[in-house]
Amino acid sequence: MVTGLRRVGVVVLLLLLAFAGGVVATQLSPVHTQTRYFAADISVEPWLDSTVRLPTVVGDMEVSFARAVLPAPGLEAQVQVREEVTDLLRQGQLRAADLEPTQEELREAIDAGVAQLAWKFAAGALVTTVLVMLAYASAHPARERYLHGVVASVVATALAMLVPGAAAYLTYRTDRVAEFRTTSLLSLVEQNTDILAGLDRKADQGAVYVTNLLALSSAMREEFSPDAVEAPAAARFLLVSDIHGMNQYPLMREIVQTQDIDAVIDAGDLVNFGQEDEGDLTGIYEGIESLGVPYLYVRGNHDGAYAHDEGVLDRMAQVPNVILLEPTEGDLQQASVNGVTVTGFNDSRYFNQRSDDFGADQSALADRFQEETEGLAPSDIVLTHQPYAADRVSAEAVTINGHMHVPDLTGQHLQVGSFTGGGLVNQFRLPPLTEEAQEAAEEDPETAGELLGNPYSFDILTFGEDCAISSLTRYSYRNLVSGRPQFDDVSLINGRTIQPQPSADRTCSPDQGVSVQPVEQIISDSEADPTTVEVTPPDDAVVTTLPPLELPDIEDDASVTGAP
Repeated sequence: MVTGLRRVGVVVLLLLLAFAGGVVATQLSPVHTQTRYFAADISVEPWLDSTVRLPTVVGDMEVSFARAVLPAPGLEAQVQVREEVTDLLRQGQLRAADLEPTQEELREAIDAGVAQLAWKFAAGALVTTVLVMLAYASAHPARERYLHGVVASVVATALAMLVPGAAAYLTYRTDRVAEFRTTSLLSLVEQNTDILAGLDRKADQGAVYVTNLLALSSAMREEFSPDAVEAPAAARFLLVSDIHGMNQYPLMREIVQTQDIDAVIDAGDLVNFGQEDEGDLTGIYEGIESLGVPYLYVRGNHDGAYAHDEGVLDRMAQVPNVILLEPTEGDLQQASVNGVTVTGFNDSRYFNQRSDDFGADQSALADRFQEETEGLAPSDIVLTHQPYAADRVSAEAVTINGHMHVPDLTGQHLQVGSFTGGGLVNQFRLPPLTEEAQEAAEEDPETAGELLGNPYSFDILTFGEDCAISSLTRYSYRNLVSGRPQFDDVSLINGRTIQPQPSADRTCSPDQGVSVQPVEQIISDSEADPTTVEVTPPDDAVVTTLPPLELPDIEDDASVTGAP
């Protein structure tokens, strides 16, 4: 009796070891399967919950199954869009709707993946039990015990493969799906797929709308600030921030051309999830190049996927007209645009970072910037992403930050709003309220859950020939994604209220051109010749966006300030 129980215990122990070995084998070497446009790496999870998980950077998909007899081991599939899809989308040869796999294609990929997974799991289980058996044999050389070990190992391996395999085979069927759910941002996207439609068309419509705002502001300047209009401008900067993956560069190009912009200054958060491929997929890099003027940029907290990630910076460095103020960590550069000098530094944060004290990180960035620019004459503009860091540095004329999606101005500290309203992350409909909640809020049930969008904001900062700020014009509007732009505000600010006492004995003018020089070199040799950067518009610049789809009419407009 005791001997029989001992043998059962040995088999159970070996069964657990074999199962663990099979799981580890699939974790270390996931099974690869693919459809025409998607690929997935599948592994077995160590818990028995009959759930398939598909994690993505924007949320997770989870499919729960009703168990047949025993719960099946959980599965995890890391899904990716295949590389060639990006090129097809950019070339306009593929529509977003074409990406959806057919049922036959999906079934074939699943069957192939499950078959490979079974073999890999079995191999891991077998290797584990063999190693255990060899260890047992070396410790117990007696023939009888050796045979017992072989029998126990064979039984345990067979059970480790058959029991979870049978459970998975009987559980993971389409007719046994109990629940499909999405989490995080992915669930919002799923509920709001219609707002993704026709973004390129909306950008063109917005360009016409914003042109009217620009004309209005020109009339305001002529009427209320004729000195600002008549005084020659040495440099005009378009200030933008928090693009968040939306290709609104047709609109930005219209502003650059109609307002004689000399350079664009971007305070970061170009993409959403820290992946440089996001910009390729939506044509952002081509859009930046199409502007035809220098594009000064610092990285935001959404422009990296992990600590010290410089993928977006490396991709931006390939765009001919981009000037990186901190191309790599600790390597600062000063740009001069028509004599107006600009320095800046990147954000150290990254997408989805968890921390209890971001302030300490930002303070450290500001301290490092001040140390590395000690001995450098104060730049006219200092640019960074987060306000906490910008508050801790100084500039000759103005410090600039983004991040908050809300424009602000305090003394010489200028906060730029979001050029795209925070991107699609902040352009979703909220779920309709319950009847009781609607009555309490006196909300019309027919308009409940309408599109909520942040204001779109940008600034035009003008410097005079004395290298001081002559004017700041601020623009704000909303609801471009819904196709119904709504005017919010245009304001003209006298530059002397921002920079009351500009330095004397300086001259700025368009004939000084654009130059870029390492800060370290300027400090060590103030007489060194700067490296001139020639920036010319491309002859055949084309902005590629996702194909237009139909967007339903939205009756009412609403606004909400989104989280940065």
